[in-house]
Amino acid sequence: MKYYQIKDLYTSIFKSYEKPSLETHIKKIMDLDSYLPYSSTFFCITNTQSLEFEYISKNFKACLGLDSNELKTQGMRYFWSRIHPSDLEKWLKALNELMTFTLGNINEEDRYKANYTWNYRFKNAENVYVNLIQNTTPLAFDSQGKPIIGLAHYTVLHSKIKMDITASAKLLNNQNEYETLYFNNYGKKLLSEGISNRERDVIRLLVLDFSSKEISQKLNISPHTVDTHRRNILKKLNISSTGELIGMLKMNQYLI
Repeated sequence: MKYYQIKDLYTSIFKSYEKPSLETHIKKIMDLDSYLPYSSTFFCITNTQSLEFEYISKNFKACLGLDSNELKTQGMRYFWSRIHPSDLEKWLKALNELMTFTLGNINEEDRYKANYTWNYRFKNAENVYVNLIQNTTPLAFDSQGKPIIGLAHYTVLHSKIKMDITASAKLLNNQNEYETLYFNNYGKKLLSEGISNRERDVIRLLVLDFSSKEISQKLNISPHTVDTHRRNILKKLNISSTGELIGMLKMNQYLI
């Protein structure tokens, strides 16, 4: 999948109407980082609006062998390019569903107490895909209460460990303990057996950027029927838009 397609999907999830100041958060993290020992974990401050990493801890290179300056310069474009291609669509789907759950199920005044975890495979400096478990805590929110600035803590696990892609949302309770509010497993492929052969035909043509009218002519069905298939596909796959579907499938065409 092209960078601009990933960017469009990612920014649609984190679309915001303001850009909070990060100076206080970054200073605290930088002060803390100087005291931490080297280990198999590292952390970053992520800015989902500028698509940049505001801060990258010293352990990034120790964990992955990669140059933190390159990550700092290229931002999320570089980071996305190193996620395993088979995990990208699941990762984007997990982000979208976590955001939807947050906005619909966690009160705005409680969102600062939320914590999110998901995982994926990531290519290190030796071109080996290791497992990354990302644990993110929101630091700042936009005017709509959407978390857009986060402290992301990454744990690196061996490449031979087989892990399904999962995502969870937790919230601190009155006892100051995290309770899991949301969990989903994305281990299954996007196109399940619930998709009919005709729907697969429609999907293949959508990925080739054909309109409903053009698809109707190629499949010898009415445009209204094509639109019905499109709505059913989105409902079955729990995807919010055709653009999101196309983006994910262009990223992993073997799923079609």
